[in-house]
Amino acid sequence: MEGLKIKRNILCFDLKSFFAACECLERGLDLYNCPLVVADPRRGGGGITLAITPYLKNLGVKSRGRIYEIPKNIDYIIAKPRMNLYIKKSKEVVDVYLNYVSSDDLHIYSIDEVFIDVTNYLNLYNLTDYELSLKILKDIKDKTGLTATCGIGPNIFLAKVAMDIEAKHNKDNIAKWDYEDIETKLWTISPLSKVWGIGKQTEKKLNLLGIKTIGDLANYNKFSLKKKFGVLGEELWYRANGIDITKISDLKLDPQDKSFSHSQVLFKDYYEHNIDLIIDEMCDVIASRLRKEKMLTSLLSFGIEYSKSLGGGFHHSQKLGHPTDKSAYLKEICSLMFNKYYNGDPIRKVSLGVGRLSEKDSYQLNIFEENSELEKIESTHQAVDEIRAKYGKNSLIKASHLLDDSTIKERNEKVGGHNA
Repeated sequence: MEGLKIKRNILCFDLKSFFAACECLERGLDLYNCPLVVADPRRGGGGITLAITPYLKNLGVKSRGRIYEIPKNIDYIIAKPRMNLYIKKSKEVVDVYLNYVSSDDLHIYSIDEVFIDVTNYLNLYNLTDYELSLKILKDIKDKTGLTATCGIGPNIFLAKVAMDIEAKHNKDNIAKWDYEDIETKLWTISPLSKVWGIGKQTEKKLNLLGIKTIGDLANYNKFSLKKKFGVLGEELWYRANGIDITKISDLKLDPQDKSFSHSQVLFKDYYEHNIDLIIDEMCDVIASRLRKEKMLTSLLSFGIEYSKSLGGGFHHSQKLGHPTDKSAYLKEICSLMFNKYYNGDPIRKVSLGVGRLSEKDSYQLNIFEENSELEKIESTHQAVDEIRAKYGKNSLIKASHLLDDSTIKERNEKVGGHNA
């Protein structure tokens, strides 16, 4: 197992109370002395609080609860979520990271969290990983007004857990864990779901085996875990022992041929009942781009990342039965992959990509469809694309785009809804 203990200098940064912090900055309020809640007031008392200030957390208010659960004796400010603002502030922070490292060594895990491999930069800056972390944290505060925490580790997993478990409690907002700290820091953690990659359902199953701490998991028989949980069981055992050979480059898609991709970090937890709306919208975006470029795709890549408190997800590719630029066909394949691999955990990111592109020089006929039907679909798509190109992407939308769980109208406005 010693050979699996890679030694890198990985930093994991997380922005404290990000949504609430952005709203306080816009209002000139003190994040730590302000009772602010980020939630949609249109949903009434049943609306979910997407974020709250540390001030409210100290009063016992839950950050992912319902508005009606906030005690009646607490006066608070309610701020409607503003996706454009959060994306803007997130980009400002990413620009800080890119002042220090190449994008090749940076992985954006969520809108408020990143992993950075600084191994090859320490000699350049003549700094330790801890000193470089301090410098980056100060730059984030000075340039954006936001406060971040940082976990440092020899691999991605230990850096992440150091940040989650310890950094937020330290005065300098930094925690560094190494392999020597596994028994004293990692193994003592309980309940199991406090650790990245272990959800509540998995925790319950492990508890039934008598596994209550990460140390219990690390010292359990690896082969028994694999037999009971499959590949996940083996991965859990390795991580409980502080082993993670994943590199930043492994987290990046690097298609060998020309491709289009589209990913979306979600601003709340999505599940099976509402994620299909997001997937449908993303397929529409990809299909529209294919038509604009007069290309067809023969390969679809589809990925889901779960809530960052859990980690994990899946990413798979599927060769298509015939080249296409039709969103309905892309949605069908995504649906098949989703139903096969989704495990029920909350979803926070969806990724979609198409590859093996070919020029669309003539109709690629499907033997199950009549030519007239294909021509009708083609002309409809062309008309929709032309209207949106002339009058803006939001000039012609589906009824589903008006639903609360839809994000496409706001994203269109962010990237420029009018192309004329």
